[in-house]
Amino acid sequence: MKQTAIYVHIPFCDHKCIYCDFYSIISYENVTNYLASLKKEITNYAETFSNERKVISIFFGGGTPSLMEAGYIGEIINEIRKYFLVNDDAEITLETNPGTVTKQKLSEFKNAGINRVSVGIQSFDEADLKFLTRIHDSETAKQTIRDASEVGFDNLSLDLIFNLPNQTKEKWKRNLEEAIKLPIKHISAYSLILEHGTILNKMVLDGKVKMQDINHDADLYEFTIEFLTSNGFEQYEVSNFAKPGFQCIHNNAYWHYKEYLSFGTSAHSFANNKRWWNLSSTRFYIDAVNKKGNAVAGEEKLTQDQMLDEYVMLALRSSGLNKSELINRFSNDWLVKNQKLLEELIHQNLLTDLNDNLVFTPQGYALCDEILIKLLQ
Repeated sequence: MKQTAIYVHIPFCDHKCIYCDFYSIISYENVTNYLASLKKEITNYAETFSNERKVISIFFGGGTPSLMEAGYIGEIINEIRKYFLVNDDAEITLETNPGTVTKQKLSEFKNAGINRVSVGIQSFDEADLKFLTRIHDSETAKQTIRDASEVGFDNLSLDLIFNLPNQTKEKWKRNLEEAIKLPIKHISAYSLILEHGTILNKMVLDGKVKMQDINHDADLYEFTIEFLTSNGFEQYEVSNFAKPGFQCIHNNAYWHYKEYLSFGTSAHSFANNKRWWNLSSTRFYIDAVNKKGNAVAGEEKLTQDQMLDEYVMLALRSSGLNKSELINRFSNDWLVKNQKLLEELIHQNLLTDLNDNLVFTPQGYALCDEILIKLLQ
């Protein structure tokens, strides 16, 4: 049976942050109809996929899934369990924003089947939170983590963003110091990226915000790796760090090129060498699912060369490219073609070759996008 991850998109938000480019809406008029459509879409896909795969993770992203009641999330989990073979120990994650949950609500989410909580904190600095237009303050963020721990969540993650305008290394260091004081097992640390169509992008184009340069970004990133690895976290992907045994199973499904099914608006799926994606509009999504059982907006059949490139890129961006697995899955052509460049990268201390595994060094991770362009030409 193929190991498969499931993603569920909950698009509802009470506020659109200036940097966010995920599909979300500040409206709740379709919440009930959306749940019905999600169930219908899940049932429809189960007819094709349920017998041949084992679900290892379920991830609720958004939007702000934690705005929903626990019963709403529980109904979706039950629908997936009803039609798919879900591992008894499957990781079931809920993205959560501080200010949207109480201790009681977190307890209810746990009873509904959630066993991992990922908290979108982004910063512990009040000025930075205000700039990012987050709805919470630093203390609320910390209390959300403590509340989740106290109700029994052992697998806790938080998100932080670095390289914000005017963010010094000292300010970023204080963020990381605050994070590791909390009872967390996982940290996602992302560089602030300008995404087309966001409010932040327009602010930069209008000259209202000045982004920091690429060298400062690289310096903060290398410091992040050094700080977190020296404090008991292992880097298992470009932006993700975990205590031993707490790597995100759902993240790894993507990075290790496993298949995944996704439900809801704008959701992307990958299975049987094909990728497809859903309509973004909530109204269009609901209408399409009611008419035909799915809301597919487009699809592509991947060639062997495309899959090879994606496999290499994802492996190198995460825990490393195992040469034996690469040869078994494709051939040794790629290794032969890139032998000289790989040797140069190892000589420059950007890549290591340990136990048949090609892994970026911290310096290599900082330059991974540029290196991958060369390797995948």
